[in-house]
Amino acid sequence: MDTRSKILTLAQAASLTGPLAMVTGYFDILRAAHIRDLEALRQRAGGAKLLAVVLPAPGEILTQRARAELVAALRVIDYVVIADAAAAHRLADSLQPVELVRLEAADARRARELREHAHRRQT
Repeated sequence: MDTRSKILTLAQAASLTGPLAMVTGYFDILRAAHIRDLEALRQRAGGAKLLAVVLPAPGEILTQRARAELVAALRVIDYVVIADAAAAHRLADSLQPVELVRLEAADARRARELREHAHRRQT
């Protein structure tokens, strides 16, 4: 299966039906902590499908499209959409997910920790 087929347009995502959980984040760089967060969300959401919204990342390492493809490759994710924060907010309002998790703060912290770790290793 080509996991890129999980990547939807905003219009396609807006037409999703059934129970749905939604997670927003930068996913730059994808780390094991992301997987744990996503698996925990999947558990809490029960049978709901999981939609990940990949947001533009400040100082991104990978492009938004590349990050969306990585997230789509995760078995725990059912759908991925590329959007900005305003579009993600509108999408959440229209879909009314059973659970909405925002990972932006955790993603920013993880990226900072990774940069600090790499810097310490070089000095």
